[in-house]
Amino acid sequence: MNFEVLYDQDNSYADKLGLKHGFPDDLKEVYGKFGIDLDSFNGNSKWELPIPARFVVDKSKVVRAVDVNIDYTVRPEAFETTEALRGISS
Repeated sequence: MNFEVLYDQDNSYADKLGLKHGFPDDLKEVYGKFGIDLDSFNGNSKWELPIPARFVVDKSKVVRAVDVNIDYTVRPEAFETTEALRGISS
């Protein structure tokens, strides 16, 4: 890839953007029964996940495209991202 991708393991950037959610204790228990350990994955004990989001930002730090959906199964199509990238590189 010839562009940067943000990796936010502990959700600190998602927190700044208001794009994270926590889990109630009963759901933590259900996740635990499936062997899901967000503490280990995220590197903290907050039990939070980011809200899926895509931002296309140009070299001038202008946001050119945004897609945010709390439903992690709804994601932008790859062609939408590539079109947004083409739009800022031309």
